[in-house]
Amino acid sequence: MPPLRWFGADDVRAAMPPIEERLRLAEVTMTALARPGAAQLPPKIAIHPRPAASFVHAMPAHLRPDDAAGDLVGMKWVAGYATNAELGLPAISAVVVLNDAATGVPTAMLDGGPITAERTAAVSGLAIRRFGPAPRPGLEVALIGAGVQGHSHLPVLAHVLPGLRLRLFDQTPGRAEALAGVARETHGVADVRVAGGAREAVDGAKVVVTAASFGPKDAAQSMTNDWLEPDVTVVPIDYATYLNAAVARDAALFLVDQREQYLYNRETGNFDDYPDPQATIGEAILAGTSRPSGRVVVTHLGVGLADLVFADAIVRAALAAGRGAVLQR
Repeated sequence: MPPLRWFGADDVRAAMPPIEERLRLAEVTMTALARPGAAQLPPKIAIHPRPAASFVHAMPAHLRPDDAAGDLVGMKWVAGYATNAELGLPAISAVVVLNDAATGVPTAMLDGGPITAERTAAVSGLAIRRFGPAPRPGLEVALIGAGVQGHSHLPVLAHVLPGLRLRLFDQTPGRAEALAGVARETHGVADVRVAGGAREAVDGAKVVVTAASFGPKDAAQSMTNDWLEPDVTVVPIDYATYLNAAVARDAALFLVDQREQYLYNRETGNFDDYPDPQATIGEAILAGTSRPSGRVVVTHLGVGLADLVFADAIVRAALAAGRGAVLQR
């Protein structure tokens, strides 16, 4: 039997690939989902425990490239508890399991928290690089949400849009101020300002990323067309928490990470009045789709295949560095 290894959060962070490699891994994931037979990814299997707005998802996935030696098999088990903030605990926790593709034997378990944060930001960065504005000094960028995802998105935004002027908003002002402090020390960020509201943050922005916390909202889908520039690129990673369905319906280009998962979530009420996507991110990349004039919306819900692709790269780097604990079977 091969050894079974555990990689904790410190191991995962230490072995996380640099940003440019993360963007490449995101593209590998998105394009594999667009190629017939190159991946298997059923919709997330969900349960909803007692705390309000909580969820636990099972996310099995299989990468199936032409060469069987590159097969990946595994699953992410992720829990989201909005009530954890009251306990001083992370709202999102996860474990990623990798299986030997030839035998099915589990070979690695990883803390999925850092993977979730970085693979999500990498897909956003890929979407902005492919379907956003050309980088230029002084480009206005808005980031809604200053939690874990806000922190993971910050260096990626600075990498793909160097010289940006960042506008931040979070429902908790202290979190926004803390992230602003990090942004002021981040290479590629020319200027940062904390806005008093979401609408103020997105005013004049050419790129908007919404990364608000999940849970009940008093003003769901409040970000309407009149908030936004006519040529803005919007990347919502918080489902339909902020972005109004009319923005997606009226967009010149509306993409999702995986069609089946998006349509399943729309059927269950997470994307009321949203349209069918014109394509997936991977389909648009493979087709050579250029950014059209007008608004672009790229919604990604998070796919378990990305967690596997990142986990595989992290395990390789961690083993090379002598990290990870062998567990007794």
